[in-house]
Amino acid sequence: MATVSPTVRGRLKRRIRLLVTATIAYNIVEAAVALTEGARVSSAALIGFGLDSLIEVSSAAAIAWQFAAKDPETREKAALRFVAFSFFALAVYVTVDATLALIGLQEPRHSAIGIGLAAVSLVIMPMLSLAQRRAGRELGSVSAVADSKQTLLCTYLSAVLLAGLLLNTLAGWWWADPIAALAIAGVAAREGLQAWRGDTCCAPATVDDCCPGETLCPPSH
Repeated sequence: MATVSPTVRGRLKRRIRLLVTATIAYNIVEAAVALTEGARVSSAALIGFGLDSLIEVSSAAAIAWQFAAKDPETREKAALRFVAFSFFALAVYVTVDATLALIGLQEPRHSAIGIGLAAVSLVIMPMLSLAQRRAGRELGSVSAVADSKQTLLCTYLSAVLLAGLLLNTLAGWWWADPIAALAIAGVAAREGLQAWRGDTCCAPATVDDCCPGETLCPPSH
């Protein structure tokens, strides 16, 4: 098994801390805009997106807490559990929110600001997720990879939100958003289960062999 040198480990840890800080900063802004605009136009989708951003902030903060330690591996399990709970909470909320929309209890108005926010997030979130996942895999950190998956899930939600707002605005298809949101809830639950089990990243020496199907190897530390 290949060994990551102390110099490389230090560089990867600093990179992860920087990426986590950027994720937290962006999600705070994203949450503020989404929650404010969601309340203004009575959009459950935007409010749910804003709450997802707050969950992402809490998850990223857990990773920042882990990598603030002299030996981050000692905090790996606790951080991973927190990420898993964040996934489960998101899955529950999105399911309830989508169900309420499907039974006709929510009728959001059009929102140009919401469309713009979803489009921007659809560009920024994949880049943050990819960079953090690469660093986490190189370091062999399960929690860092799990948190990158939650950032990627935010990308999916951005796409769902954008599609829902556009279809509502252009075609009046109010049901498109909640249907897609239910699928996202299923993904969130699956990712939460994987994070809980620690099945989220490969050891550095085997990352190219066992990662293609995203059923990955737990760490050995």
